[in-house]
Amino acid sequence: MKPSQSTMQEFQTTLAPADVLAHAKAFFSRRNSLYAAFLDQEDAAHVSFRGQGGEELIIGVLARDGSTLVTGSSYIFDMQIARFFTTLPASA
Repeated sequence: MKPSQSTMQEFQTTLAPADVLAHAKAFFSRRNSLYAAFLDQEDAAHVSFRGQGGEELIIGVLARDGSTLVTGSSYIFDMQIARFFTTLPASA
């Protein structure tokens, strides 16, 4: 994976954008570890979290072609974003 690709990941799901954001808030807020993240900002298209040392983690959503495109971006939370994506139902 190229460095520029390691900080942004995408996934398509059958969930509605609002449901993805609600799921992200629950998923990242319940993590109690070195990589815990806490809700910082939110609107209808994204949620952002702050973690260790102020590191930012952003989950964005966009309804497209009957599914939702979910984008996750962070420098140190890549593994947690990938795990979050595995909890979402995949779009066909």
